[in-house]
Amino acid sequence: MVTGRSHTLRALSLAGVCAVILAAVLTPSCAREEAPPSAVSAAADRVLHPDTEVIRGTIPRNSTLAELFRAYLPAAQAEYTVAVIAQSMDPRKLRAERPFTLTRTLDGFLRAFHYEVDADHYLRVEPASPLSPRELSATVIPYKREEATAVTTGHIDKETPSLFEAMDAAGETVDLSVELAAVFAGEIDFNSELQPGDSFRVAYQKITRENGTVAYGAIQAAEFDNDGRRLQAFRFVLPDGKPGYFDASGRSLKRFFLKSPLKFEPRITSRFSYSRRHPVLNIRRAHLGVDYAAPVGAPVVAVSNGTVSRAGWSGDAGRMVAVRHSSGYESLYLHLSSVAVRVGQHVSQGDLVGRVGSSGLSTGPHLDYRLRKNGTYVNPLTEHRRMPPGDPIPAALMDAFATEREKAAALLRPAASGR
Repeated sequence: MVTGRSHTLRALSLAGVCAVILAAVLTPSCAREEAPPSAVSAAADRVLHPDTEVIRGTIPRNSTLAELFRAYLPAAQAEYTVAVIAQSMDPRKLRAERPFTLTRTLDGFLRAFHYEVDADHYLRVEPASPLSPRELSATVIPYKREEATAVTTGHIDKETPSLFEAMDAAGETVDLSVELAAVFAGEIDFNSELQPGDSFRVAYQKITRENGTVAYGAIQAAEFDNDGRRLQAFRFVLPDGKPGYFDASGRSLKRFFLKSPLKFEPRITSRFSYSRRHPVLNIRRAHLGVDYAAPVGAPVVAVSNGTVSRAGWSGDAGRMVAVRHSSGYESLYLHLSSVAVRVGQHVSQGDLVGRVGSSGLSTGPHLDYRLRKNGTYVNPLTEHRRMPPGDPIPAALMDAFATEREKAAALLRPAASGR
């Protein structure tokens, strides 16, 4: 009896252990299906970290593709990525200030890289396949884009005293401001001649890309009411294939000199004078140029076609560029932070010659712009006003121009009718 009871107890104990084990296995499964998520589980979800990091920025000036990747990736990975990209585009053609997006894993491997090559294409770097995430491929891809004719109007007033601000208030970007200023660069000094009450109308090609960014095609026609005068511009392509802008009578808007060596936005802080108190020396002496306040690095362009006669350091003038033009003129650009040309180089009107700085005898960033005629300094502002008007369209092309002019003018009429 004792032996039989012992066997029975052992059997019951074994059954109990089995029941406990079975309960331990089955019960949590049921609990997960029926019970709501616990506070502990929710907290655990919140502290989970992604396995990638996204970095957005623009290409730094004077940077190479290798330097960019070494800033974010291990050296070997950076070198490999550049080699992959080189199969699709020349890495040396990297352009400063263009946007990029870089996605990397937390252990430093590239997962994706997007870079805007130009207005129409972008570079995409990604894993060659899901099965080989560390083997990369690079492709230059055209943006999907929609192009349409658009018309924009704007006003210069107290709230929007510059063309930049007026264009921004009209819903467009600085790029369109630059294009419009270039059209009228021979007629208006956008640094000093804008007045409250001025207005503009511009018809142009607007390009919307798949990533939501906007680019601008050619301006077809524009009007600018400036200080009581109305300026008009119509685009016309000459037989040599080069487009130009002409007024309603067919005379070119391109002048011998640009009205300013800066794009626009800076202001005149000191004018041409034979007796001015020098801000550093505190004595009176001649100031034979025009000072434009501008930020360091702002581009300075040649006001006319010519040949570089000086380029480099020049005493109190700091870094300086001088360009010799026809008709006995020479333009000079002083206190630059950097020089972009060399002596003997031919430059065209609008070409970059240097960037604004504060080198030499200077109290702060600005451009001192000077003009000489037959070796004598002249006032750039008054000399520019004496420049003859541009060349007219040849008589044989006037009928063709008139047809294009009417088409372009029709684009402006909806904007004009809303004034």
